Amino acid sequence: MSACCLASRCSGRAVGERGTLEQHQSGVVGREKKEFAKPGARTGGTQTMLLSTHFRAMARNNAWSNHRLLAACAHLSQDEFEATRVSFLPSLQLTLNHILLVDCYYLDGLEQGGRGLATLASEVPFPKFAELAAAQAAADARLVRYCDALREEMLEEVVVLDRGEHGLAREAVHAVLSHLFVHQIHHRGQAHAMLSGTRVAPPQLDEFFLQWDAPLREHEVKYLRL
Repeated sequence: MSACCLASRCSGRAVGERGTLEQHQSGVVGREKKEFAKPGARTGGTQTMLLSTHFRAMARNNAWSNHRLLAACAHLSQDEFEATRVSFLPSLQLTLNHILLVDCYYLDGLEQGGRGLATLASEVPFPKFAELAAAQAAADARLVRYCDALREEMLEEVVVLDRGEHGLAREAVHAVLSHLFVHQIHHRGQAHAMLSGTRVAPPQLDEFFLQWDAPLREHEVKYLRL
């Protein structure tokens, strides 16, 4: 699959059309108080947040984390980006392309787009860093939009994933999203570790959710319209 084809599949509007990070964390965007569980669903006297609200926050965390990591990687030369390193996938180029490809694979499954394993046709659809970063930002925006459109009852719906020679797998939406976020964090951590072996310092990736850290993320959250 060509780079331009995957970029087209991942293209979309800017992230964050439905409110700020803090509003989403409090569960009052779009559906306002409906974002909380029904009366009676309480823990320690406090209403519990719906899972759909958590997924919206995680989609924003993913966009922010990728932005911060890729902003650091942008200071590498192309040779440094491609250089062999010690990790599960032995370069930043391979690792970051893998994150994007798997994002697009599961997004296609969630949206039932029908492309299936065709999204994984090339191991490195974006050999140049700038093209990779732009495509990842577009995929991140697409994931935010998908999660923003979720209703709680949709999380139990079943989607079909093409597993090639293993056939078609049926999975619940909430399970696919949970797996997708874990996959992103898993490989982003590997990229972070590889970056620590370069002349570019790896960025903090844990300053997103707590109000205590709000000043540290404020500029990026505003820039990304999260």
